Amino acid sequence: MTQPYLTGGCQCGAVRYALLAAPVRAEFCHCRMCQRAVGNVFAAFADVRHEDFRWVVGEPAFYASSKPVKRGFCAACGTPLSYQAEGEATIAVTTGSLDEPDRVPVTGHCGIQSKIDWLRLNDGLPQRRTGEAFAARDEE
Repeated sequence: MTQPYLTGGCQCGAVRYALLAAPVRAEFCHCRMCQRAVGNVFAAFADVRHEDFRWVVGEPAFYASSKPVKRGFCAACGTPLSYQAEGEATIAVTTGSLDEPDRVPVTGHCGIQSKIDWLRLNDGLPQRRTGEAFAARDEE
């Protein structure tokens, strides 16, 4: 394996991964599925191309949160690690599971139709509804 661009993993260290190139995008997701998957009011993900991603220690367990989506997590400690939609060119890793999350600045918000009302987004980043997010990805 070439020198990784970034590494990450779960809280207990049973599952580790490497990104061989910079993520193609990083976003906050406010959809209800992501809120529940991470147990918070939004999730932060960094998308990397499949060919630039490797599980390097252990393997995650997966949960099919919907027909086309599976979410990876550590079966030992429960850390949410990844989001993968069937047919997508990328796998998304949870930004918080990166060893150096500051290196992956978030560039937008998706799933804002489910944004928690009391959460104020004053960061000036673009905001899209879930369907708009997928349409924008298809155009890239």
